[in-house]
Amino acid sequence: MRESTIMKIHYGTAIAAVALVAVHILMRLTQGFAESLEFESVLANYKFVPYAIMLELILILLSIHGFNGLRVVLLELKQGRIYEKAVSYGCLAAMIGLITYGSRTIIVVNMGLV
Repeated sequence: MRESTIMKIHYGTAIAAVALVAVHILMRLTQGFAESLEFESVLANYKFVPYAIMLELILILLSIHGFNGLRVVLLELKQGRIYEKAVSYGCLAAMIGLITYGSRTIIVVNMGLV
C-alpha cells in the first residue's frame, strides 16, 4: 500500500477516534467517577450492545492509529527493505493481537461468562 494512503488512514483514524472518545467521556460524565468504575457498572456497559459496539470501534481505531504511528517512528530510525517489512508486519501482527484480545473481552462479557 502506498505511504500516502497509509497516512490518510492514520489521519482518518485520529479524527474518528477523537469523536468516539469524546462520546465515551461524555457518557462517563453521567455517573460519578467512582460509581462508573464499579464492577457491576462496567459489566452493564459491556452488555449494552450499542455502547459495546462503540468500545469495539474505539479499540480498533486506536489500535490502527497507535501501531501505525509506532511503525512510522520505527521507520524513521532506520531504513532498509528487510527492516521496513519486519517493522510493518510486526506492527500489523501486534495490532491484530491487541484487537483480538480486546474483542475477546467484550464478547466474553456479552455472553455472560463473567
